[in-house]
Amino acid sequence: MSAASNYRLLGRWRIIEADLWDRDYIDLCEPATIIIGANGHGEIAFGAMQATLDLGYSQSMISFTWSGFDEMDEVSGDGHAELLDDGSIEITFAYKYSDVAILKAKAEISSTAC
Repeated sequence: MSAASNYRLLGRWRIIEADLWDRDYIDLCEPATIIIGANGHGEIAFGAMQATLDLGYSQSMISFTWSGFDEMDEVSGDGHAELLDDGSIEITFAYKYSDVAILKAKAEISSTAC
């Protein structure tokens, strides 16, 4: 088990809002999510963008660089996510040489079939 396994941001988070886009856009292709893994890697998908994350950890925050595709164009950037008092996370998501978005996400609760 990695040292990152103790961090509270690990897991799958549902992105529920963004300052630059409405909910219809962020859920355009699939439900918008960020996955924060314990192995230094993660994933994010919203709108028409999908990317992999290279993660750095602290107790209540992660930093990351990312690369992926948005409408079939290569994109990259960096950002960070911080745990808020209400248990949600605020994600600062910056495109290289372009937009910076603030996203909010809540922990996704998994359910099993009955």
